[in-house]
Amino acid sequence: MKGPTLLASNLIRLKNLQLTGKLVSEELMLGIHASKRSGIGVEFEQYRHYEPGDDPKRIDWKLFARTNKHLIRESSTESDRQVRFVLDLSGSMNYAENGVSRLQYAQILLASVAYLGYVQNDQMSLYTLQTGSVQTVVAAGASSSGKQAFQKILVGLEKTVAGGTWSPVDHHSMKFPEFQSRNTEQFIFVTDLLQVGEEWLNFIKSLASPRREIVVFQILGDQEMDFNLKGFYRFKDLETGREIELDAESVREKFMDSSGSYLKKLKEDLQIPYVHLVQARLSDPLGMVLKSFLTKRKG
Repeated sequence: MKGPTLLASNLIRLKNLQLTGKLVSEELMLGIHASKRSGIGVEFEQYRHYEPGDDPKRIDWKLFARTNKHLIRESSTESDRQVRFVLDLSGSMNYAENGVSRLQYAQILLASVAYLGYVQNDQMSLYTLQTGSVQTVVAAGASSSGKQAFQKILVGLEKTVAGGTWSPVDHHSMKFPEFQSRNTEQFIFVTDLLQVGEEWLNFIKSLASPRREIVVFQILGDQEMDFNLKGFYRFKDLETGREIELDAESVREKFMDSSGSYLKKLKEDLQIPYVHLVQARLSDPLGMVLKSFLTKRKG
């Protein structure tokens, strides 16, 4: 699988989160040349071809098996940045299109970014958000870097189950000790950013600071963006369980107006210092989404 074939629908069939994360991240890294700060706090520079005199041990033999090229990964010094992955587990993450759920897409996306952190030996931790609280899946600590952290994060991601709500809370009252740190760090959220009030917006604003960069991946489906449905459908709120039957065409215009206004306002509200929003569709190739992430960080 190369290039645009790295779709979530293809990767899910592998049933191997470690392999899918590796495939996506290595596809991305092959396209990076001499870029600084080009990861999640990583300083990956480039792959280069093997030259006489190089130690053969530095050849990426697994990559050779896929590309038939003798390539050596070059990277700069290790990052000392703490990277915190935060995954939305509210019921709306179970939304699916064409056999791909939002949660599955999020799992592959986070596994891919975590692999980048593993390559650079970054410090990594994983948290989930559900029913108004934060759950620590992989804690930050002395053993939270490199392969050990990567493996723990993969296991944690595989066990995640979405359900319930991400309850509206007063962000002034949030005292999550897991997120209280004086170190320079990066938060990577993966969510649909669907909210009842402004709970997501308030939460993100409460965390943004000069020492804390925040990247938010908003994952939406094509039908959530375009609503190209015809006929009667039974629509279900995945968080409350409420159902309603409607003629899709009769509500399309209203839906598109409301959805467009919401997404436009959300994008404007998140144009604040230290926050980067990356919007993606379930049909988008994972490598393209990660490339957008890197581009926004450089900008």
